[in-house]
Amino acid sequence: MAHLGFESTASGVVAGEDLSGKTVLVTGGTSGIGTETARAMAVAGARVVITARDKVKADDALCHLHSVAPDADFDYALVDLGSLDSVRQASEDILERFPVIHTLINNAGVMATPFGRTVDGFETQFATNPLGHFLLTNLLVPALIAGAPSRVISLSSASHQRSDVQWDDINFETHPYDPVRAYGQSKTANVLFAVELDRRLAAQGVHAYTVHPGVIPTNLRRYLPKEMIEMLKSQALSNPGAEKTVEQGAASTVWAATSADLDGRGGSYIQDCTVVVPSGTVESAVMAYALDPQAAQRLWTISEEMIGQTFPVGSDR
Repeated sequence: MAHLGFESTASGVVAGEDLSGKTVLVTGGTSGIGTETARAMAVAGARVVITARDKVKADDALCHLHSVAPDADFDYALVDLGSLDSVRQASEDILERFPVIHTLINNAGVMATPFGRTVDGFETQFATNPLGHFLLTNLLVPALIAGAPSRVISLSSASHQRSDVQWDDINFETHPYDPVRAYGQSKTANVLFAVELDRRLAAQGVHAYTVHPGVIPTNLRRYLPKEMIEMLKSQALSNPGAEKTVEQGAASTVWAATSADLDGRGGSYIQDCTVVVPSGTVESAVMAYALDPQAAQRLWTISEEMIGQTFPVGSDR
């Protein structure tokens, strides 16, 4: 296999892989790197199920996917990750139709949204990015155990460097809302979730990883402040190699889902098809607070309290 790194593509990573008989669930598979991840995994032989918030988006996405991979096996499920009721209903549907899942890719997310609260009363970004996936993943654990050895891949971002979890005010009830800080908090929470999920389920063959896909010009940016968008455009013009294509952006996700190099390395943070360890505050680093096992356990307990449901460790489920 060619050297893997910044310029690797999803197709290049999965070349030679045979995923026949595997079922892969990709949340947010209707656009961007979610769609490319779904395509690459399906071309390698997997049955790929994407999630969407409504049927129109799902149908459009499947139409596109079938046009670029006509012989692949695609399906979809409907879920709004910002609604706990929707997540619970979706998990029942998914478990009934797909009782064995080999890979769950928690790809969906929102970024730097205006202040808002979900129907359940939580800050929008925290509710959608970590909390909705926390509930969905835990409800799908029976299928993941049935598919073991299986993997859960959660997408984070270098933006996790902008904020640890704001333990005293996760929902911005007392502090002024900062959309970029709220996004950073949610991405830190994605990393902590993988750390604790792997600790809880590794003995049953379910391993968890987090991926930073890189800087990619997708519609995820649509809520960014104007000055930040202009800064990103300026950086891309001055350093064209700083941004990735969608095909490159999906590479680390596909690598995390398929690479044998990650056996025994659950809980890792991955960037450019490489496991990254804490190294200060440089752009390519993962912050130590995002991999702190005690913080991961603390966040798990808080997440259970927020959704009103507990999930015992491993075989106690």
